Amino acid sequence: MDELNKIIGKNLISIRKKRNLSLDEVSELTGVSKGMISQIEKGKSNPTVSTLWKISTGLKVPFSSFMKNKTIDYEVINKYDIEPILEADNLMKIYTVFPFDSNKNFEVLTIDLESGCTHSSPKHADLVEEYIIVNEGMLTMDFGKEPLTLEKGNCIRFLANTNHTYKNETDKICTFVNIIVYGKQ
Repeated sequence: MDELNKIIGKNLISIRKKRNLSLDEVSELTGVSKGMISQIEKGKSNPTVSTLWKISTGLKVPFSSFMKNKTIDYEVINKYDIEPILEADNLMKIYTVFPFDSNKNFEVLTIDLESGCTHSSPKHADLVEEYIIVNEGMLTMDFGKEPLTLEKGNCIRFLANTNHTYKNETDKICTFVNIIVYGKQ
């Protein structure tokens, strides 16, 4: 029973945090005391079915969502199983490896630039940052000043609130990971 209480507690915390709710707010929504909710989250309480129904009704989640036990803490993605987005006359392939998740506020892309590809990206919102990790070839970045060339193993982080260009000026493919972090407004 202790293991089930821990699972219920972890799931309640997860639901509460995803919705950015305080213990007081959950208490108000569910009619269950703040102290009881805290004890459930810590796995120190054996909540009754009635209490769990109150919480699930107040939070508008399925009753069974408290009993879900994640058995897998990882996800394996093969970029070649993903249908790429084609850009720049099919010279740029964008694989959305981990799509945007509003709870995490970022997305992860793998990008292939064929030889001679140039892609201009308009500026993003002020708090958006990009992290680039070059895996193969050479990538030339242009921010409207002097171009910057990145080789395999090079990384760059930049505020993406300015126009920027990705170029492959070599005769070999360039592959890089692009992590886009959307700052909180």
